[in-house]
Amino acid sequence: MSRLILLNGPPGIGKSTLARRYVEDHPGVLDADIDVLRTLVGGWRDDFNGVGALIRPAALALIGAYLAGGNDVVLPQMLTNPSELARFEAAALGAGAEFVECLLIDDLDASVARFHLRGTSDPDVEWHSQVRLIVESGGGDELLAAYHGKLLEMAETRPSTIVVRSAEGDVGGTYASLRSALAES
Repeated sequence: MSRLILLNGPPGIGKSTLARRYVEDHPGVLDADIDVLRTLVGGWRDDFNGVGALIRPAALALIGAYLAGGNDVVLPQMLTNPSELARFEAAALGAGAEFVECLLIDDLDASVARFHLRGTSDPDVEWHSQVRLIVESGGGDELLAAYHGKLLEMAETRPSTIVVRSAEGDVGGTYASLRSALAES
C-alpha cells in the first residue's frame, strides 16, 4: 500500500531537507514540496500566500494520482489548520493509500532560533525570504510561538501522529530517527 508521509513542523525545522534526503534513499518516492511548487507559478514573489492557495488543489491532485499509481509521496509542509490537514489525509485515503503524519519538533526557543538561521546556509532558496517576510509581518517570534503551540496541540488530538525530535545541527540523527519511526508505523 502506498503512503503519503506528511512531514509537519514549524518553519526552519528541517522538513524540506529531510524530505529531499528521504527521496534520495527511496527511488520512486515523490517529494511534493508545495513551497517549491509555488515557485513554478508566475507572480509567486508578489503573492506567496495567494499562490499557495492556487497551487494546493493542484498539489492534492498530483499527490492523489501519484499515490493511486502505487507510489509513496513525502509532503514537507507545515499544516496548523486541522481542515487543511484533513484535505491531505482525504487525498491519501481517497487514493487507497495510508496517511502517515510525522511532526518534526524541537523546543520552542530552539525552533525560533532555527527559523532565524534558515536560509543562511542555502541562500539560493528564494522562497525562504518570502516565508521570512510572512513571519515578520504576522508577528515575528510571537507568530512562530503560535505555530509551535498549534502543532503540539494538533499532535495531542491525533494519537497516530509520529513525533520526531529534530535536533539542530544533527540532520543525520534526526533522519535516522525519522526512518526508524516510519519503519515502525
